[in-house]
Amino acid sequence: MSLSAYLRESLAPLVDLVFPPRCPLCGDAIGEQTGLCLSCWSQLVIPGAPCCAACQVPLNTDAVEGAISCPTCLADPPQHAGIAAGTLYNEPSRKLVLALKHGGRIALAPFMAGLIAARLPPFEGEWVVVPVPLYRWRIWRRGYNQAALLACELAARTQQPLMVDALRRTKQTPSLGGLGRNERKKVLAGAIAINPSAARNIAGRNVILVDDVLTSGATSDACVRVLRKAGATQVVIACFARVIEHGPPASQPQTSPA
Repeated sequence: MSLSAYLRESLAPLVDLVFPPRCPLCGDAIGEQTGLCLSCWSQLVIPGAPCCAACQVPLNTDAVEGAISCPTCLADPPQHAGIAAGTLYNEPSRKLVLALKHGGRIALAPFMAGLIAARLPPFEGEWVVVPVPLYRWRIWRRGYNQAALLACELAARTQQPLMVDALRRTKQTPSLGGLGRNERKKVLAGAIAINPSAARNIAGRNVILVDDVLTSGATSDACVRVLRKAGATQVVIACFARVIEHGPPASQPQTSPA
């Protein structure tokens, strides 16, 4: 057991005494500092079958035999090797993302990373965990990169090496909301670059690209292109919440796994 893990376990009773565990969504008492109450947990939507064989987006059909791709992937096959989303984006997952991203609730990272880890494919070959980069001004304002926090937790859970600085943002970009695909691509042109000191450790390896939310996929696609150009064998995108623009609504409650 690492020193940090030992200290965390040793101090847990004292922390719980001073700060009784509360559900970050509703405020009800819970058993541990990280996690949700049963009621809030049941409102998260966990991706499942049937889904696209290429991007894992849920398919609005039950009549699926064998591997099948969604219309988007058929028309434009993705460069990534799949998407591992811990949840589908809805109101509860949105609140968790905002709490981690803007609310300083960094203690949520282990819980959120645990949901992502459950969706990752089996590891074969050499892998490395890489977060989607944040521009330096935003890191200085916020104090951390939420994707890097999730990547750190995923690396620890999967026992895969972490390269937190493999990618970097070369310029600050505006919000991509409301922009079309071509406009998003233009905004992100040249905004993501490989860190020269990390390039040799990317070549020939598989990459888990980590982010908190996957919306249009424009940012992750830009990262995938840069990683593949640097020699990555394949890139799997891992996120906590995935926005589904088309398909089954993300509103059906899920029960907690055993």
